[in-house]
Amino acid sequence: MTRRVRRKVAKKGKDDAVSLSYLEIEVEDLGLERNGDVDWTSLPDDTVIQLFFCLNYRDRASLSSTCKTWRVLGASQCLWSSLDLRAHKFDTATATSLASRCVYLQKLRFRGAESADAIIHLQAKNLREISGDYCRKITDATLSVIVARHEALESLQLGPDFCERITGDAIKAVALCCPKLKKLRLSGIKDVYADAINALAKHCPNLVDVGFLDCLNVDEAALENVSSVRFLSVAGTSNMKWDVVSQLWHKLPKLIGLDVSRTDIGLAAISRLLSSSLSLKVLCALNCPVLEEETSISTTKTNGKLLLALFSDIFRELSSLFAETSNKGRNVFLDWTCSKNKDKNLNEIMTWLEWILSHTLLRTAESNPQGLDNFWLKQGAALLLSLMQSSQVDVQERAATGLATFVVIDDENASIDRGRAEAVMRDGGIRLLLNLAKSWHEGLQSEAAKALANLSVNANVAKAVAEEGGINILAALARSMNRLVAEEAAGGLWNLSVGEEHKAAIAEAGGVKALVDLIFKWSSGGDGVLERAAGALANLAADDKCSMEVAIAGGVHALVMLARNCKFEGVQEQAARALANLASHGDSNSNNAAVGQEAGALEALVQLTRSPHEGVRQEAAGALWNLSFDDRNREAIAAAGGVEALVTLAQSCSNASPGLQERAAGALWGLSVSEANSIAIGREGGVAPLIALARSDTEDVHETAAGALWNLAFNHSNALRIVEEGGVPALVHLCSSSLSKMARFMAALALAYMFDGRIDEFAPMSSSSESTSKSVSLDGARRMALKHIEAFIRTFSNPQAFAAAAASSAPAALAQVTEKARIQEAGHLRCSGAEIGRFVSMLRNSSSILKACAAFALLQFTIPGGRHAVHHASLMQGGGAARVLRAAAAAATSPIEAKIFARIVLRNLEHHHQVEPSI
Repeated sequence: MTRRVRRKVAKKGKDDAVSLSYLEIEVEDLGLERNGDVDWTSLPDDTVIQLFFCLNYRDRASLSSTCKTWRVLGASQCLWSSLDLRAHKFDTATATSLASRCVYLQKLRFRGAESADAIIHLQAKNLREISGDYCRKITDATLSVIVARHEALESLQLGPDFCERITGDAIKAVALCCPKLKKLRLSGIKDVYADAINALAKHCPNLVDVGFLDCLNVDEAALENVSSVRFLSVAGTSNMKWDVVSQLWHKLPKLIGLDVSRTDIGLAAISRLLSSSLSLKVLCALNCPVLEEETSISTTKTNGKLLLALFSDIFRELSSLFAETSNKGRNVFLDWTCSKNKDKNLNEIMTWLEWILSHTLLRTAESNPQGLDNFWLKQGAALLLSLMQSSQVDVQERAATGLATFVVIDDENASIDRGRAEAVMRDGGIRLLLNLAKSWHEGLQSEAAKALANLSVNANVAKAVAEEGGINILAALARSMNRLVAEEAAGGLWNLSVGEEHKAAIAEAGGVKALVDLIFKWSSGGDGVLERAAGALANLAADDKCSMEVAIAGGVHALVMLARNCKFEGVQEQAARALANLASHGDSNSNNAAVGQEAGALEALVQLTRSPHEGVRQEAAGALWNLSFDDRNREAIAAAGGVEALVTLAQSCSNASPGLQERAAGALWGLSVSEANSIAIGREGGVAPLIALARSDTEDVHETAAGALWNLAFNHSNALRIVEEGGVPALVHLCSSSLSKMARFMAALALAYMFDGRIDEFAPMSSSSESTSKSVSLDGARRMALKHIEAFIRTFSNPQAFAAAAASSAPAALAQVTEKARIQEAGHLRCSGAEIGRFVSMLRNSSSILKACAAFALLQFTIPGGRHAVHHASLMQGGGAARVLRAAAAAATSPIEAKIFARIVLRNLEHHHQVEPSI
């Protein structure tokens, strides 16, 4: 038996125009299941047309150019009856190139003033519907020319953003030029005066749907003259005289639906309209604060009419429109869409209700007024989900945009309302959004991806999105040729990639390659998509395996290109953050070196530290900090002006965020590992700002400032500068008071460097009186420093454990001391041979406190399991440290801390097989 399917088939009629009819054909006749390659040119015409139908206009034109047959099919009337140009650059040149295909164009959606100017060049004289957004710059002249060239126009919609430059004069032109007009919806007109409305009443006898939304002034009395109107909306319009409205509008003989949402209408006007209008069936008054404050609203008689307000059960009210209400409830819109209802009036009402509800809910979500949490949780979210299943694409889009908007409570900090987000998830919203995202309508793809992106800020929702297959869908959308779709999909991957558990899945879905490709594809003119792509890559690059995927996909070059060339601060910030994360994996991969070797990378990051935007400066400094762990990068950063730039940054960030302060000090810490850089930092004035940062209230800033000062103090000139700039009290405060063990440790080491005697050897010669003064000053600073170093060391001492270790050389006793003394993070510090040698020399210092400090430091650097313990042990073997350690451990004059710590260091060296067993 042959399976039969019912499918659309193209037939050629007059003038070779292709129309669609239905025909039963046998599947086996298609010849598509043969072995070998498919011959695409042998496809039936109707199949080719269906393929064309799933493409945007640009791809249709490209595919049409492949052969003569497809060129004819690509120009078919059914393919070019509707155009959505919002996501594409649509100018006069593009319009002219499309003109030959637009002879039968009936519906057009556009975005922006430039696109509006180009519409007339399509020469689509049969155009019936025009819908535009981003209309702020569209003028009376532009709109007048459009309507003059399209006299068959039946529907004109401009909004929801305000049409600030359109006046009543343009509305008069619409009335005079478009006698067939049935629907007119305009947003944000400053003054819809009487002459304009009267012109509509006189010249547009078929005008049944009028919307003057969010307007400043509308002549209420003149609207009474539009006797043909069946549906009227003045939602969001201010300065309405409601007493005039209640006295006149009830006389409109055909008025079925009235929308006064988001206005200051009161109960008196509502009651008058409900009681006096004979034709009115639905009055929508959502988010009307004056009405909602009325205490007697619950007793208001509606006279069998629907009143939709925040205090009413909207789904139950809508269900009452139908004769059979038992199966409606929250599925009322879906049930109506799927039904075969032949009631024309009911269908018109429901179609209008979908539009005005989606518009009002979106506008309400955008303004986010206080006190609506209960409404959103009980009805609003469910209404938006229900409207997402509408048969009207623009309603679906607005509903998805509404979902994306109403969950956001702080756009700057990407904060969403947990309750609202999880309400969407509980009501099946994730699956609905993913289904919309798979639609061939690019507008639906974009808005669904936006909603998924915003909802995924919530970890529970993000998990649900991933489990429902959302990562694969978003990765596929990120490859879209439509910039808006790709941008929102990249935003979704950005938010999902925050979760560690989703990063591998994004990489497996091809998301890394798609994101890198987006940067190359929209390298100019796509700030939004670039920021989101770079942000997602930054999150992914924080994972070791994913960072390798980013590098393999060309991400290093792409991100450096953004850092060098893009002027938008959001893109710069995310590109720098991504480079910082790529360079953060140390020895586990080669990305740190790869970023440094990329042409212009270091220079670009140094330049970004001078940005006027704090976020950019912070991420650039963070990237330079991570990159400075590589020896070659460290010197290349200095050669690119990094020392001067970072010192300037540190000098300017005393009142900046802790994040910027931490990274500025951290980058100087990283550069100062090199003695040449350390000297340059001191010479450029870097000591004073680091001391200022050491006084911060934030632990992370303590650590980086102390680390930088520790490195700087190794050089005698810098050590003297630290003393002269008042650094000793700051380091003493850190050493004794910081909540960070690492900050206290490094502050103690910096003080030890400063007062181990080197500063006295290299102090510049001066007069006798000056010498005496400086000597007194240094002596006082030395006493203060040694006192607090001793106190710091003793915080890691356990007298009982020390006594046990002194009495016995048993490993358990030493292990107990080690456990008490260990600073976990110190195992990540890497010292040079000169630094290790200095601590070994310090074991011979006359100061018992410095001996204990040196032994304590060497203990931290050699504890087995430390990242660089083997390296340090090797340096100590080469420097003959074992002999000095044995002497310190055996010296009668050494403090007990120095003796025990020295014995532990010797045992650590034995563990690393660097010295022979000691007694």
